[in-house]
Amino acid sequence: MLFKLSFNNMKKSIKDYSIYFLTLVLGVSIFYMFNSLDSQQAMLQVSQSQREIIKLMITMLGFVSVFVAVVLGLLIVYANNFLINRRKKEFGIYMTLGMGRRQISKIILMETIFVGVISLVVGLIIGIFASQFMSVLVAKMFEADMSEFQFVFSKDACIKTCIYFAVMYLAVIIFNTISVSRYKLINLLNASKKNEQVKIKNPIVSILIFIIGASVLGYAYWKVTADAQSLDKAEKILPPIMMGIVSTILIFWSLSGFILQIIQKNKKIYLKDTNMFVLRQMNNKINTNTISMSVICLMLFMTISILSTSLSLRSTMQRELIEMTPVDVNLYKTANLPESYTHYGRTITTTKVQREDSKISIQETMENNKFDMKNLKDIVEIPMYATDEITTEKFFGDKIAEVKAKFAMLNYNTAEQIVKISDYNKIAKLYGIEQYELKDDEFIVLCDFDGMTAVRNMALSSGNHKLTLAGKEYKSKYNECKPGYVIMSTSHTNTGIILVPDNCNLTENEKERYLLAANFNADTDEEKEKIREMFESGDSGFVQNLNEKGIQLDGMTKISIIQSSTGLATIITFIAIYLGIIFLIASSAILALKQLTESSDNKQRYTILRKIGCDEKTINRSLFRQIGIFFGLPMVLAIIHSIFGIQFALEMMAGLASKDDLLPSIVATVIIIGVIYGSYFLATYFGSKNIIKDKQ
Repeated sequence: MLFKLSFNNMKKSIKDYSIYFLTLVLGVSIFYMFNSLDSQQAMLQVSQSQREIIKLMITMLGFVSVFVAVVLGLLIVYANNFLINRRKKEFGIYMTLGMGRRQISKIILMETIFVGVISLVVGLIIGIFASQFMSVLVAKMFEADMSEFQFVFSKDACIKTCIYFAVMYLAVIIFNTISVSRYKLINLLNASKKNEQVKIKNPIVSILIFIIGASVLGYAYWKVTADAQSLDKAEKILPPIMMGIVSTILIFWSLSGFILQIIQKNKKIYLKDTNMFVLRQMNNKINTNTISMSVICLMLFMTISILSTSLSLRSTMQRELIEMTPVDVNLYKTANLPESYTHYGRTITTTKVQREDSKISIQETMENNKFDMKNLKDIVEIPMYATDEITTEKFFGDKIAEVKAKFAMLNYNTAEQIVKISDYNKIAKLYGIEQYELKDDEFIVLCDFDGMTAVRNMALSSGNHKLTLAGKEYKSKYNECKPGYVIMSTSHTNTGIILVPDNCNLTENEKERYLLAANFNADTDEEKEKIREMFESGDSGFVQNLNEKGIQLDGMTKISIIQSSTGLATIITFIAIYLGIIFLIASSAILALKQLTESSDNKQRYTILRKIGCDEKTINRSLFRQIGIFFGLPMVLAIIHSIFGIQFALEMMAGLASKDDLLPSIVATVIIIGVIYGSYFLATYFGSKNIIKDKQ
């Protein structure tokens, strides 16, 4: 009998379960998708290094999944609590008819299992099919061969999902048992008659609190944008974050205290249609849900910022990878090694072999060690210089005090890198980037790292910046830094190179390093891969063999740079999407359940509206406006937070993410939020319509 009653109750309340069901299905499907990557990677034709990166990503997603499971577990308990409270009167009738608390617990247990099993099955089915698209996405990100693509089912991900959600449901069952054990018949029968006490706030106090909150928030915005350079330590970032959290709470707390009074003064708006009813309802909702709306706003802010910034970061890294890897290999070694030197606080003692080799070019080193130079083509090698005559501090000259005041974290004792103009132009020609010309008394500063460019321009902007080198004075040809670089990288990370004329009297002892750039003399990917292996660490690698002989030679290949950078960008993107979507689901579900609870509590008010002559169309329009405002308020403030939060994130990731790639990322974020947030909005609207039409 209890089984039949539970099954009939679930069928009868299917519309009430819509939000609960939607949350469970989304949670299960997303959980499965992101935990099935270990099975999907098996069919991808990727290199060994990429496979290692994918394994790292899977490991990190496994740790993130624990956090996600906790969030989803709390959300499921919260959603289940809504359903239990919604049916208090029903349970009171059961108790009146002689049913005990244990039997009511069994009914709830059976219903929970019914909904849970159905949600789990539907979620897994959706997740299994959606994970196939995930395979395509992973393959695209790693530029993998999909020729062996096939439908994949991850047994491990399925088992993991079932176990995690079984634990969550165990928590729900325990919660339900405790809740039922505390029920009293009189409270259950009168549950629908109880209204939450709403305290009327003083409008003057509310306005003052709003002004304080907005002012504090404005200062926090200024701190993380205009004054972002001062936030160079974690403890300095925390105060603006706390200001943002506190001011968000103050703004929501104060809104209900004066918005209604302000609108009441405009009779045309206040008395139009059902605006009076809608505004009073919204005033009460904001008043009683201040903390909830603040938390939801902050979660939405995190969702928007995480998704937009991570997607922008990936786009920037992909674009800059193409720009910054123009040749197949860069090799470099330190020139003029001393008997000992300090490296990151450690004293390094060099050998005679290392010191002797450091005085010859890289090509000579390779030829002396039997490397077949026919493996390379388009070879260009240049020396780079450094001297204590021009350190970072000396470069800024009389601007040093102003620069140190704004950028105290810079190391000002580092010797600047110096390259002769003809040497640089050889590299620039090979790379296909801009070449420069200099007169005998001029110099140019190359810098493409955005943050450092702004710092150096403080010294160059005067138009008469000068440097003294080898007894001769040189003036800056330009009053700003020019773009350029000599070493390949994942992004624009050149913090400064000074180009000087060829006749600059730089000595052999001032050579700081040698740099060799070249392409592989190969036509196919397989041939390039074989040459690449010579320059990677490994038993058979040429560079590794040199290091074993005591000769220091380092390098990087285009292939390894692209693979490692792509892997990092992919890991960040996947974790960001995973967390972003979970935060979005949690925010949307909490909002939806709050609104459904309000609709259930206010059902009698809608009955009164019908009695005074409002038709269903007007009532539905009133309900739609309420839900729209309820969903819209935290989203609007979250968007405003995000405008400044994203700017701060881009500032902190200077050189990694670019504002130029932000628009496509924002569009993608809007689509993701629109689909999930919009689905919850519509489900809430139709669920609320069903509740207020309920005649029981």
